[in-house]
Amino acid sequence: MTIGQTLRALRGRRTQTQVARDLNITSSALSMYESDRRVPRDEVKMRIARYYGQTVDDIFFRTERTNSARKGG
Repeated sequence: MTIGQTLRALRGRRTQTQVARDLNITSSALSMYESDRRVPRDEVKMRIARYYGQTVDDIFFRTERTNSARKGG
């Protein structure tokens, strides 16, 4: 699962506009994060993790760890 897919799943039925407003970012930025076109800076990663009740590691690094394990690394 990519970071964007994870973010979309966490957002659920909430709109991008609503989540972006709650996170104090633009809808455009959230859209780019959810489409894997951009990765948020660390401060925004922490806000996103807090908002969804997750850790930064679970949202932004779980995919890399999973892919690395599959490759034997």
